Amino acid sequence: MRRVYIAVSLDGYIAGPDNDLEWLEHVPNPSGSDFGFADHMASIDAVVMGRGTFEAISHIRPWPYDKPVVVASSTLAEMPAELGNSVRLMTGTPEEVVQQCADLGYLDLYIDGGRLVTSFLRSDLIDEMVLSRIPVILGGGILLFGPLPAPTWWEHVETTAFDGGLVQSVYRPAPTRTRVSDSTGPRLGDVGG
Repeated sequence: MRRVYIAVSLDGYIAGPDNDLEWLEHVPNPSGSDFGFADHMASIDAVVMGRGTFEAISHIRPWPYDKPVVVASSTLAEMPAELGNSVRLMTGTPEEVVQQCADLGYLDLYIDGGRLVTSFLRSDLIDEMVLSRIPVILGGGILLFGPLPAPTWWEHVETTAFDGGLVQSVYRPAPTRTRVSDSTGPRLGDVGG
């Protein structure tokens, strides 16, 4: 399974201008919840992130992941030596990265980073998305999703509202994976309203 688990602002950004993530440290959380993150991490074999995400967090110490981390990048030459074997560099298409991970025994993957998520969506390689809407409008930055060749339809699985205003929704690909461009897919007028 390949899963996205990501925080997003009300206006659709996963990072502010210049990859700013400080806003995530101010999420209202009166009950001290981890918003299901520990369970999510327990369910995966490895984290796969793009170069931009890695560069935004590579300075964090102690290193926040106890699972293997794969950085998918065609432009990075090496990983910081102090991270040792906990971070591995891979290149290739999303399909090739998934296969390289499978060859290492990493079958359940946490896909992280806007451009990487978008490339996995283009390749139809996302099985589930857990989107945590944070009650903030950033007004700019890095969008969660980039351009796609056509819309894809997703099925809502569940939504949980947490104290403080965070709303977390789980989506899986619609059973038919209907694209708007398909002649058999629903049209806006057919949905009602």
